[in-house]
Amino acid sequence: MRKLLVLALVGLAAQLVDGSLGMAYGLTSSTLLLFAGVAPAAASASVHLAEIGTTLAAGVSHWRFGNVDWRVVGRIALPGAIGAFAGATFLSSISTEAAAPWMAAILFTLGAYLLVRFSRPLRATRAAGRLRSRFLAPLGLVAGFVDATGGGGWGPVATPALLVSGRMEPRKVIGSVDTSEFVVAGAASVGFLIGLGTEGFLLPTVAALLIGGLIAAPIAAWLVRIVPAQLLGAVIGGVIVLTNARTLLSAGGVSGSAPVVVYALLGVAWVVAIVLAVRALRRTRRARATVEAALASASPASASPASASPASAPPVEAAPVSASPAEAGEPARPGESVGSAEAAKSGQVPEPVVTAETSEPAEAAESRKLAAAVEG
Repeated sequence: MRKLLVLALVGLAAQLVDGSLGMAYGLTSSTLLLFAGVAPAAASASVHLAEIGTTLAAGVSHWRFGNVDWRVVGRIALPGAIGAFAGATFLSSISTEAAAPWMAAILFTLGAYLLVRFSRPLRATRAAGRLRSRFLAPLGLVAGFVDATGGGGWGPVATPALLVSGRMEPRKVIGSVDTSEFVVAGAASVGFLIGLGTEGFLLPTVAALLIGGLIAAPIAAWLVRIVPAQLLGAVIGGVIVLTNARTLLSAGGVSGSAPVVVYALLGVAWVVAIVLAVRALRRTRRARATVEAALASASPASASPASASPASAPPVEAAPVSASPAEAGEPARPGESVGSAEAAKSGQVPEPVVTAETSEPAEAAESRKLAAAVEG
């Protein structure tokens, strides 16, 4: 019972990582199962069977949060399923002794890739254009094959490739990769079922991983917006590297003090990668803060003219002069000269400004002056 509880916690943690990074559920789960002594084919088969449920829950959660590009899902899922079925068939056909180093080497390589990838600043710019099938189909085929043979790898291969393309938002990359993994996990499970039979699946392990993953799936879809992927990717990459290094050293017959030296070097590399990831994360946040401050300081300059000060306000143009009452077909009001209105309209003489304080005799005098000026 204690072992199943631990596996459930492993599934929960793995799904939290996978939902936040778009990768590492299979890597984390398969690495721990191999560390516990489970055969490589059985470990990969059990993880992929559990992933059918976890990826379905993750896909629905990402869809609810608007993190899925269905066009990309449709073009990468089918080639991924073909590659996963081929990889499961291949892994089922080789012996456990030959599969263990092969699987550990794939996991170790992917873990090292995570260390390198997340120790550098993540690309934030987006290139123009859309992802095409000639890029998505081969990517899905390779990622699916690596995923089935390594017990994980769909996310570590597909997610960075889509991120580097710069043509999708990071959250949509993660959501689309997680959603398409449902089809990949199903195809891999069918391949393992044909190659190993039902006895190749460790059903208690599958149930424990599935329960933990289902609990974590909706939380991970929400955390993808707030968890710093930079740091999380470096931490998980180090765990995968150190864990699979043990299998590789054992398969290579390395003994004595050499494993200690190797572990020490890997540990130092892990710490360096985490430090670099933290520095890259801080630089990214400082750059974002600088941009936001610049935009905030520039906002008063782009304020509307209505809110500008009178000293800086542009000169107001005079209102257009309306037609005279005679032209409008209306009789002239007392004290209003038709000639003055026409003269003002022609631009020869400025039209007098009439205020509430202007008296009737003053208006008449001004009209006479304008009329005389026009006649002269």
